Amino acid sequence: MIKKATLLIAAVILFVGCNTIRVSQDYAVGTDFSTYKTYGYFKQGIDDADINDLDKKRILKAIDKHMLANGFIKSQTPDLMISIFTDSQQRVDVFNNWGWNGAFGWGGFGWGGRVNNVSTVNEGILHIDLIDAQKKELIWQGVATAPMYTNNPVDKTERLNKIVQEILMQYPPKK
Repeated sequence: MIKKATLLIAAVILFVGCNTIRVSQDYAVGTDFSTYKTYGYFKQGIDDADINDLDKKRILKAIDKHMLANGFIKSQTPDLMISIFTDSQQRVDVFNNWGWNGAFGWGGFGWGGRVNNVSTVNEGILHIDLIDAQKKELIWQGVATAPMYTNNPVDKTERLNKIVQEILMQYPPKK
């Protein structure tokens, strides 16, 4: 019974861990973010992103959706230039659980035992950079790290929409 409960808890932790999107941000302190009203894409940065064209389009479409919903206007002469950078890494999770291993014998009664569960997850890393178009300076960066667990195009689109939304919810930074 306890062994089943331990396995159930490990499975829940693994499932929750697989769906986690970890987000962070950094920004230029002292920037008046309220002055930025229009945006466009930094073509060289977008072109250099190490991701396939389909996923790149998914990310840019998700950025457009979020920016337009938040009152920004896409422009040929923008206040903000948006660039993206992608990377990946393999995360190894080790869960140490104690279980019951009761046994009788000539050596007496023994109990307890460590059960190690190890899993590896491929994670994608997405950086969204906002650059002041006039000064050509990075003013804000949002980064998300999330497991990559699907190749289904519909699921990938939904997942990337969620990741972009989680990143851009951090902008503008709260003081």
